[in-house]
Amino acid sequence: MLTDGTALLHYAAALLVSVRVLLRPRLEPTVRLSWILVVELVPLIGIIAYVLFGEIRMRGAEVQRMADVRDHLSGLWQRSRHSVDEGLGYAAPMVAAARATGGFEAVSGNRVELLSEEDSAIDDMVAAIDEAKGHVHILFYIWLDDVSGRKMAEAAIRAAERGVKARVIVDAIGSRAFTWSETWSRMKAAGVECVIALPLGLPVIGALFQRMDLRNHRKIVVIDNRMGFSGSRNCSDKAFAIKPRYAPWVDILLRVEGPVVRQMQALFLQDWMSYTGEDLGGMLQSVEAVRTPGTIAQVVGTGPDLRQGSISDCMATMIHGARERITITTPYYVPDNALDAAIRAAARRGVAVTMILPERNDSFIVAGTSEGFYYGLLAAGVRLYLFRPGLLHTKAISIDGCVAMVGSANMDRRSFEINYEISMLILDEELVAQLDERQQSYVERSRPLLRIEVLRWSVWRRLRNNLLALASPLL
Repeated sequence: MLTDGTALLHYAAALLVSVRVLLRPRLEPTVRLSWILVVELVPLIGIIAYVLFGEIRMRGAEVQRMADVRDHLSGLWQRSRHSVDEGLGYAAPMVAAARATGGFEAVSGNRVELLSEEDSAIDDMVAAIDEAKGHVHILFYIWLDDVSGRKMAEAAIRAAERGVKARVIVDAIGSRAFTWSETWSRMKAAGVECVIALPLGLPVIGALFQRMDLRNHRKIVVIDNRMGFSGSRNCSDKAFAIKPRYAPWVDILLRVEGPVVRQMQALFLQDWMSYTGEDLGGMLQSVEAVRTPGTIAQVVGTGPDLRQGSISDCMATMIHGARERITITTPYYVPDNALDAAIRAAARRGVAVTMILPERNDSFIVAGTSEGFYYGLLAAGVRLYLFRPGLLHTKAISIDGCVAMVGSANMDRRSFEINYEISMLILDEELVAQLDERQQSYVERSRPLLRIEVLRWSVWRRLRNNLLALASPLL
């Protein structure tokens, strides 16, 4: 029981936090309302939750350092002669949204290949690293000390031993076990330069100055300014040893050559220079076209320190532009209002919208929250499929057989606002056809979810899901 004095103190603190919520700029009304309800209705815990997770709080010096690095690299960035401004047709707004969000232009002359979902995709990266002559840059959110993880580590070690500059970034949380492993120590001893992104520091004191759950969720490999790899795949076996009950984890990975590799390099260098202070701007070299006209591609890099837009804006623009069909694959569906409304509106206007999500999710909270959106999607005419053999971890959107986006960003607020992510917009009918074929293979391994099934869910399940969906602005 709270004493009168303690209760008065709590009400005063709750009022101050509520005023803070109301005064914050660039906050959706639903998010404001959700936080005010939590702060006012859940004594003390609501206030603590807001202090820890309510704001995208970063140390001012770190934000300034990242801004300085971007400005420095932008000064070295010259408009590529492969930039594409015309002839984009109805994809022009999609390209413009991606440019407004990430700052990069769409470039032609690329070769983009969709790799296998099997562990052989790791072998493809290892083979490319073994051919490196100048440098190897590797960034993964999760790097496991399993067969695939050790293969990549051994390739980096071999590169360093033959004089190739090997640089590695891993996330402090996603790869925490790996950074304590013998393999990590061997990499450093062999001369591989290893950096841990966003270390936690002092948990309690640090939380007052920076959110503790900011993460670098990117997946980037760049070799000799010549070839790159990116997608949803972490550096690990498909069996994903840290969460085997949800295995296999089914991912997507792209091999990229051409001018867009320079954009991938720019993102890696932004992170490396921000974390280390080392100036590698001279490595931001021009990359020649490998095909004519080749694939048009555009990297979209997003993060909490860069707030002029969100990857959600790009996704919503793509969906609003669709005319015939949309296929969406995502493991986590906790959208903002604009994106969810765009998907439902597309289905209502006659676009064939297919969404594929995992039947079993590794996050109980996210699974329930996602289910809270299912009835509205089904009622609008979206065809929902639940992937059964493992956790479908692919993040991909394809539009009308000619435009697609693939990357590390989920359709959730964490990817939109908190994580550092990399996505790639692709304009290439042949490649998008291959992506559509891959997504169709997901459908064939899934079961359809019908409205009647959702209506038959227990009262408890529907209550849980809808309560979590109400809380989605906080997730």
